[in-house]
Amino acid sequence: MSVLTPVRLGPAEQTLIAQLQSAGAAAQAERLSGSGLPTRRVESYHYTDLKQLLRSVPPLAGAAPGASAPALEIAGAYRLMIANGRVQDAGTAPAGVIVGRSEGSVLTMRDDVLVRLNAALAGESLSLTLEGSVDPVIQIDRRSEGEAAHSAGSVRIFVADGASATIVETYSGSDAAHVSNHASYISLGKGARLSHIAVDLSSGQATHFATHEYQLAEDAKLHTLAIHAGASLARTQIFARFAGEGSHADFSGLNLVKDGQHLDITLDVNHAVPNTTSQERFKQIARGRSRAVFQGRLVVARHAQKTDAKMMMQGLMLSDEAEILSKPELEIYADDVVCGHGSTCGQIDETSLFYLMSRGIPRAEAETMLVRAFLEELVDPIEDAELNEALTAVIDGWLLGR
Repeated sequence: MSVLTPVRLGPAEQTLIAQLQSAGAAAQAERLSGSGLPTRRVESYHYTDLKQLLRSVPPLAGAAPGASAPALEIAGAYRLMIANGRVQDAGTAPAGVIVGRSEGSVLTMRDDVLVRLNAALAGESLSLTLEGSVDPVIQIDRRSEGEAAHSAGSVRIFVADGASATIVETYSGSDAAHVSNHASYISLGKGARLSHIAVDLSSGQATHFATHEYQLAEDAKLHTLAIHAGASLARTQIFARFAGEGSHADFSGLNLVKDGQHLDITLDVNHAVPNTTSQERFKQIARGRSRAVFQGRLVVARHAQKTDAKMMMQGLMLSDEAEILSKPELEIYADDVVCGHGSTCGQIDETSLFYLMSRGIPRAEAETMLVRAFLEELVDPIEDAELNEALTAVIDGWLLGR
């Protein structure tokens, strides 16, 4: 008779278990006690070993003190705020936007520690219903304020049949060692159009976790962009399911990584019905002693014939100490599909750099120009001029070391 070896729990795991117990989530506390945080042996966390990387967890967050100005200013946007996991009062909503609050988990339950923790610890959720053509950009300003704290928050968004909108989620807060766990569930109705952008601008001491789940109905069109430009440890995980024929999605993301950071974007896309298309385009730039991670998985179900899906990751290393890790994969059960994936990684092209410098451009400026060109295709599809300018400023700030 075999005897299971007890899992050795670290300080972070012990704190999380106590917090789950205090929240009345005894079953989740027991499960975490038995398994611990995921290690390299868990395939989806192979490059982001939370047992090693997450060494401590601060106390659960209380009410947020007064918030500072938004980390990302978007001219003309309608702004909603979630501070320390709590939905704040909103002003008058624009036409086509219905704002509410709900309780309970917004994400589909799955075997993932971040999903389970969010379901157990998030209180009320912000709910948005979008109808018709929503004109202003909607900004959901998600904050971790005050002294270091652990917070969990959630948003549920429904884009009605034929509706269209642009939503930006920004993550920021005070300069403290926060641990935040954000969840967003987004459902697109028939013929709906949505652009969803998530930008992490957390403190350099913070740990940032975010889960985005998408459900696409018939003829829905989705464009996403996830940007990591803050936090010492960050992981954004994306789960998407194509549930209606004729639906299409462009998934894109960017890790901007510098000294001491470990930033991870993990993607899991399920083409569950025939005649759907997707394009996955992710980029990573690393400098100093840092690590950037991309994991992408495309699943084509047995009956999902005529699927067209293409995934690409491109990495750019700006130092010898930087690490860029990439694992794109396909899991195809249908036989009439067009699917592919690729991954490239390298340094700045010396020939292009020499050309610019031979025209009198200083080396630092020439390198910045080439990196901007490398990232251009991620920001170009953003049609709103003010939003495009704001995202470009985030990238330029990182390039210039601000």
